[in-house]
Amino acid sequence: IAYRHGVFKVETVGDCYVGAAGLPDPIQDHAVVACKFARDCLKKMHEMTRKMEVSLGPDTTELDLRIGIHSGQVTAGVLRGER
Repeated sequence: IAYRHGVFKVETVGDCYVGAAGLPDPIQDHAVVACKFARDCLKKMHEMTRKMEVSLGPDTTELDLRIGIHSGQVTAGVLRGER
């Protein structure tokens, strides 16, 4: 999903996926890209929990996804020696 939207994976911290839209190359609609990425992640989560409910039981649909979005300037550094 991230690749399709052009969202750059910064890191994974525990169960938190940290990604950035508009990096390393700036784009004007970075906030829109981030929101569409979040929407598609939610859709996929709901799709997967419905599928898993068949084999794992009805409580599976209680799994949820929390999303936070920040839009603004960033201070960049070296990420794993790549950028």
